[in-house]
Amino acid sequence: MAEAKNVSFDTIMADLKAGKYVPVYYLMGDEPYYIDRIADYIAEHALQPEERDFNQTILFGSDVTASQIADAARRYPMMAERQVIIVKEAQNVKNTEALERYFKQPMPSTVLVMCHKNGTIDGRKKEYVKSIQAAGVLFESKKLRDRDLPAFIENYLKAREVSIDVKSTQMIADNIGADLSRLTSELDKVVLSLPEQDKKITPQVVEDQIGVSKEFNGFELRDAIVNRNVYKANQIIKYFDENPKAGSIYSFLPLLFNYFQNLMISYYSPNPKSQEAVAEWLEMRSPWAAKDYMTGMRNYTGMKVMQIISKIREIDAKSKGLDNPSTGPGELMKELIFYILH
Repeated sequence: MAEAKNVSFDTIMADLKAGKYVPVYYLMGDEPYYIDRIADYIAEHALQPEERDFNQTILFGSDVTASQIADAARRYPMMAERQVIIVKEAQNVKNTEALERYFKQPMPSTVLVMCHKNGTIDGRKKEYVKSIQAAGVLFESKKLRDRDLPAFIENYLKAREVSIDVKSTQMIADNIGADLSRLTSELDKVVLSLPEQDKKITPQVVEDQIGVSKEFNGFELRDAIVNRNVYKANQIIKYFDENPKAGSIYSFLPLLFNYFQNLMISYYSPNPKSQEAVAEWLEMRSPWAAKDYMTGMRNYTGMKVMQIISKIREIDAKSKGLDNPSTGPGELMKELIFYILH
């Protein structure tokens, strides 16, 4: 896999908003959200509306060759400061030698945007990578980890002057997951529903707008397990069993695995009795975020946590049909929660 320059999405966007364009943007990776954001901004702002007819070209990697892209990029703009060429599905462009030659001597009046989704440049193409980096920006758009979703949600809403509490954040993250395009679409829908005088998202708002129960959701199940609240956990599991659309083992297994995996790591902290030290060990933004792990270490021994992680792996395999001819997802979920809490 190619190593991108140490350039962040925020840095690229800050330069674009300041009107600083480079000849080449090679945008690659498994998370299409950031690739689309950068490409769309360039398409909407690099040229004036009246300049786009003659100076903005959209190409598709499966329809053009590298030579055709390079030839288009070498053209001069017509009555404009620059031309913009956006190549979608750039991962389908074969035999990139012509592009490599172009990158070594790009046209300063062309902004060439290569959108390479669902992967990165073959790591063996080191000269190709170097030519891109010399010409402009090589950016890798990585999938967000589940633990990074709450921060993404908070920052996305903060930019829109909307506040949200921790429970609402986790409810949204658990229900929607790391599909950032869908996540931002749902957040935009929620923001539009808020009254002008009260831009705050609460669990009730999440329940009303996204359809996640504020009492029976992944956040509450996790909380019940962290605190070893058997009655509450069983209530939630019963609700999910009766309302399969509200939640299932497929959405909660990653949530629980992530928690117990981090809980196991917490035991190896240089100072596991210090909330600040555990938060730093887990690379969390604040000591407060480690509260659930401090509670978990009081309620579960290290040996029990190892056994739970093993059980989660077993249930995950069974949920996918391995060594499991007949047990349904609901029963597997009950089996797992019983094992964790007893």
